[in-house]
Amino acid sequence: MHSDQVLVFDADDTLWENNVLFERVIDGFLAEVADEAGRPAARAVLDAVEAANAVTLGYGAEVFRRSLRECLEQLAGRTATAADLHRIDELLAPLTARTVELIPGVDETLAELAGRHRLLMLTKGDPAEQRRKVDASAIAHHFEDVRIVAEKDVATYRGLVEELALAPDRTWMIGNSPKSDIVPARRAGLRTVFIPHVHTWVLEHEEFGAHTATLEIRTFPELLGHF
Repeated sequence: MHSDQVLVFDADDTLWENNVLFERVIDGFLAEVADEAGRPAARAVLDAVEAANAVTLGYGAEVFRRSLRECLEQLAGRTATAADLHRIDELLAPLTARTVELIPGVDETLAELAGRHRLLMLTKGDPAEQRRKVDASAIAHHFEDVRIVAEKDVATYRGLVEELALAPDRTWMIGNSPKSDIVPARRAGLRTVFIPHVHTWVLEHEEFGAHTATLEIRTFPELLGHF
């Protein structure tokens, strides 16, 4: 029997691995554009380019491809060549593979939780890219609804609550990102579960301030001890 609690799950780096794939690409990219001593500075340039592009272009592999190109051009002081772009595409290949790697225990935990509560998935990014990952994950059947949005901010959470007639104090946002999953959900009046991930994207880091998570756990299966 379902309770009246609603569990809303982030996807990338909460349900399946994501940013570690980008980090592997970045490691390969930096190894080609800078010597070991110069890599921290090159990474800082890339982080700045990514932050700017995220604001205007959003997220996903294609935006990341553009960020790598722009970073290379800034570091090299020239326009990227066809050979440069081909090499970037080679580095990006793992990001477009039609497979995903679930976080340990996700499928089994969701199967049990789905018998107790209403489950929703809320993920941000390029719609086609995120839908591909949702389909490849083979876990969408656990969720009452899967939503792909451009950004997860306070307005997103308030809109979700209003549209689905949710009770904020019985609705939990579960994810790894302070910036997208915890702080805005708390500001919207929801409860939250923070599951830290060692590879959380640097642009998703944010101080909790007054909006600390309601609950923090170490691993996904620990949800069964609370819900």
